[in-house]
Amino acid sequence: MTSKSPLALLPLILFLVLFVGSGLWYQSQDVDFAFYQISAPVAILPAIALAILLAKGHFNQRIETFINGVGDNTIITMILIYLLAGAFASVAKSVGGVDATVNFGLSVIPTSLLLPGLFVITAFVATSIGTSMGTIAAISPIAIGVAEAADLPLLLTVGTVIGGAMFGDNLSIISDTTIAATRTQGCDMRDKFRMNFKIALPAAILTLVWLFFQSSNAQIADIGDYELIRILPYVAVLGLAVAGVNVILVLFSGIVLAGGIGLFMQADYTVATWSKDIYAGYTGMQEILILSLLIGGLAALMKSQGGLDWLVGAIERISRALGAKQGSTRAGELSISASVALTNLCTANNTVSILINGSVAKNIAERYSVDPKRSASLLDIFSCVVQGILPYGAQILLASSLAKVSPLALVGYVQYSWLLAAVALLSILVGWPKAKA
Repeated sequence: MTSKSPLALLPLILFLVLFVGSGLWYQSQDVDFAFYQISAPVAILPAIALAILLAKGHFNQRIETFINGVGDNTIITMILIYLLAGAFASVAKSVGGVDATVNFGLSVIPTSLLLPGLFVITAFVATSIGTSMGTIAAISPIAIGVAEAADLPLLLTVGTVIGGAMFGDNLSIISDTTIAATRTQGCDMRDKFRMNFKIALPAAILTLVWLFFQSSNAQIADIGDYELIRILPYVAVLGLAVAGVNVILVLFSGIVLAGGIGLFMQADYTVATWSKDIYAGYTGMQEILILSLLIGGLAALMKSQGGLDWLVGAIERISRALGAKQGSTRAGELSISASVALTNLCTANNTVSILINGSVAKNIAERYSVDPKRSASLLDIFSCVVQGILPYGAQILLASSLAKVSPLALVGYVQYSWLLAAVALLSILVGWPKAKA
């Protein structure tokens, strides 16, 4: 049996100190692209070395644990999505899809509603398809083009997409986080959705109001001409995604359709050009790909050393102390929320965090009379909150790679995630909404 040890979390702390600390230091020195001076895939190497050093057993066993984490099914799936998303974005842009989509959108959406409209569209798509990754991959290129054409802040526009994607990921009944939360807590998806929606809706409304005022400075000097057929790849990708088609197949279909449009509509677009565009999309995902693999290995090492078990156990001990004093469900709800949030910081995966905390959350819920649909809702909400603002999480890494911005700089612009955290904490403190039997 693995012993629980807080020392197992030291590698993650070291990684954050090196990555975030170096960026802040270079920024204080007025160095351009401060957070790119020490890249995250390099900053994580000392952390991996420390994790291997702290691990028990033969050296080969430690390496095997790391490699198993790198090859985890979730990690490999994300890698494929990264590659295909990069390729689709590259090909679609090369054949004029981004310009056509942006010009069409600017011609039908009032300038003052650009950002709110982008949030609503993204939220709808993510709720329909149940994946924030697929949504970000499909909509981010369009959002980046809108930001350039309407003179909107790029970070704010991309942050709006991430916020909308996390809204849908949190609420969708086909999302893996929803499935994990409801199964571990033993409640119906419909009941969890209703409970979740009462918390997410106020946060979404506040986000829309804030985005409305942020859009007031948008300026569109001239809307260019566009051909609707060049928008077809994005429409097809969104349509297939909403229909429930696997995101990998969706993105592959988008690459084929975009390439076909380029071959038939542009005389200078050849198969060789198409191939180069696809490869360019691959290379644009190099940093996020490497970092995701290494994070998967690091998380596996920390889990094998008992770091995550210690973290969950510490939260449970605190919940017992608070619960004994307060005798209310508030301590239990705060414990469930804190446990999944802190675990998500260590694993950078909201679904895995819910699965790790599932049994503990159920135990805490039973001890402090927290309704199962309430505990499921809190598990999903706080795992998605952290995932949406985690600079080394998949969602921000994907969006920052597509937008060519620092992931750390993007964190402060995912307004919905921050507002959702505030509303969820307030709901715990005031005891609303009440769970009905």
